[in-house]
Amino acid sequence: MTKVLLADDDFTMVSLLKTLLNLEGYQVMTLLDKPGDILANIRASNPDVLLLDVYLGDRNGMDLVRRIRKDEELKKIRIIMVSGLDKTEECLAAGADKFLLKPYMPNELFDLLRA
Repeated sequence: MTKVLLADDDFTMVSLLKTLLNLEGYQVMTLLDKPGDILANIRASNPDVLLLDVYLGDRNGMDLVRRIRKDEELKKIRIIMVSGLDKTEECLAAGADKFLLKPYMPNELFDLLRA
């Protein structure tokens, strides 16, 4: 079973995605449930895929991706970044594997997760 970690500060979006992904058979974890050091929480969660918002509260998602890609233990994680602004080029340059522009249809996300 593929483990997906949701890193988004929008509680409604996280709740909806968690429900949809669970229905599709994914094991879903969220960073909303885990305050503190994000990298430590990602390491502890050991996800296959990180679905990461570009604007994560007071943190910059692109900075986080750069840190993940430099970490030997974490760099293997597939990262799909999302934003309401088209940040495709910047996210891919930072190290994301894919980018989704919000709002997106669930099938778009499922297709990326299956790829």
